[in-house]
Amino acid sequence: MDRHSMQDADNPDTANPSPLTMFNEHRSLLFSIAYRMLGSVADAEDILQDAFIRWQQASHDEIRSPKAFLVTIVSRLCINHLQTARVQREEYVGQWLPEPMVTDPASDPESALWTDESLSMAFLVLLERLTPVERAVFLLREVFDFDYAEISAILERSEANCRQILRRAKEHVRAARPRFKASVREQSDLLPRFVQATTKGDLDGLVALLASDVVLHTDGGGKARALPNLIYGATRVARAIIGGMRKFAPQHYVLRLLEINGEPGFVSYVNGQSASALVLQADDDHIQEIYVITNPAKLVHLPAAPSWT
Repeated sequence: MDRHSMQDADNPDTANPSPLTMFNEHRSLLFSIAYRMLGSVADAEDILQDAFIRWQQASHDEIRSPKAFLVTIVSRLCINHLQTARVQREEYVGQWLPEPMVTDPASDPESALWTDESLSMAFLVLLERLTPVERAVFLLREVFDFDYAEISAILERSEANCRQILRRAKEHVRAARPRFKASVREQSDLLPRFVQATTKGDLDGLVALLASDVVLHTDGGGKARALPNLIYGATRVARAIIGGMRKFAPQHYVLRLLEINGEPGFVSYVNGQSASALVLQADDDHIQEIYVITNPAKLVHLPAAPSWT
């Protein structure tokens, strides 16, 4: 992943670009920060829209670095949003998972610039352990490589305080950081075998693909079918997955294989509408974690169903 500093590369001798042009130069970075902070495509887009309005209203002659100014606005807006969202998530029905984002370069070439471990479902779920300020410091320092002086200015806290916050955040993350990370090829090989076993109802074949301590995470948000708790163990997870697939059998059901949050996965469509997004994480030729999102509010940004010819 490309590293970013707060040093503004603008050439003062060039013609002044429009506010929109300058904003779009940094939009990919801003969205990457906002999405990781919030775990929601929709909320990240709302933050960027609000940030652009503030950017338009600002006195640009007094802004030394558009990038620093915009990152500051987005970071603070995200912190404020999370402080409100924390109450909402405590009242959320069932498990909460991030909104899935397609990162397949074929679907969005720009997204490939920002795809790394910090975009994975497991990592975004892990960030939920952090307070909003801890999350901001951790991401700005560990993912986007801002230095402490820059983070201090963004959050209006002393450098010493930012270091302490990062230390606490890293302790929380280290305690629960996923221990697995398969190669892209390993995970890509597992996905079609997983799909074949689930669609054919091959329980033994599916169990063979799963680690003995595999975990199934599901998020329906009280609006769609989902399991209320985590499911552990190869046999129990396999039965739950196959049982869920069988419920789609009488309907016009199709899968579209995609890279989601930098991991192999697929989106399922029923009667042309997205019904679920599934993401796999694996290691040593076995699937360790499965994330299934069925909350319709979190599926609206996914690609349309494949066309039939």
